[in-house]
Amino acid sequence: MKKVLLAILVLLVSISLAGTSFAAKKKGYVAGTAGAGSITGVVSLKGAAPAPIMEDLNKGKNVDFCKTHPDTKEGGIRPRVKVVATGGKLTDTVVFIEAIDGGKPWGDFGKAAYDFKMCDIVQKVLAVRKPTKAEKKTGGILTVTNQDADILHNPHGYSVSGASRKTLFNKPLPSQGDIAEVTKNIARLKQKKDKHFFLQCDQHNFMEADARFVWNPYYAITGGDGAFKIEGIPAGKYKLTAWHPYVGETTQEVTVGAGAVKADFTLAAAK
Repeated sequence: MKKVLLAILVLLVSISLAGTSFAAKKKGYVAGTAGAGSITGVVSLKGAAPAPIMEDLNKGKNVDFCKTHPDTKEGGIRPRVKVVATGGKLTDTVVFIEAIDGGKPWGDFGKAAYDFKMCDIVQKVLAVRKPTKAEKKTGGILTVTNQDADILHNPHGYSVSGASRKTLFNKPLPSQGDIAEVTKNIARLKQKKDKHFFLQCDQHNFMEADARFVWNPYYAITGGDGAFKIEGIPAGKYKLTAWHPYVGETTQEVTVGAGAVKADFTLAAAK
């Protein structure tokens, strides 16, 4: 009987140790030293970009002020552009390594500061990371600032999955200079569930912005030429994804050594 009990005890201890070992592997990205590799490329759009949404500002709030935005057309119409592509090169695409154990420090990567200005959101596509326990207290990972005098803005942040939205924060900013420090509101993000961050003003629904939740600092966002560069990558084989909030995403496998590797992407516009 004692031998049976001893065997059971040994088995339970083994399972416990295995569980601890498994949990240790799930700690996520560990900041350390940058590698010597890099990935460069260009993201192209196949097909024509969708036409902008023509927003009638006369039907909303603060009409006279919102009309002062430089993009406003005759009659108080402002085009709301979701996809920007110049010469077939796609702007505002987040290109990122899906999974990597460790490498360069985070630094300012994954920090997002949005400005609500002239009834618009200045930053259209960014990348946001989950804060550490210490950053939950200090803040600085995700902020929204009201830059408009005498205009009430109400930033509402969501985690989007398909057609469903999960509220992360909803903070009224009644005065110019008011800041919504919402770092701790995104501390409950889950890597398997949260990918797309969507930001909207509840007072002016045409004010929108997006971001990709990232889980390591190895990412870049394309500019007007569709180009990107990710540096400081340790040697290895990685899954590299190009994501645009309104076009979609595609992934390819890339092997990185001590130099630069080329990786181009093409995303197809919806028909």
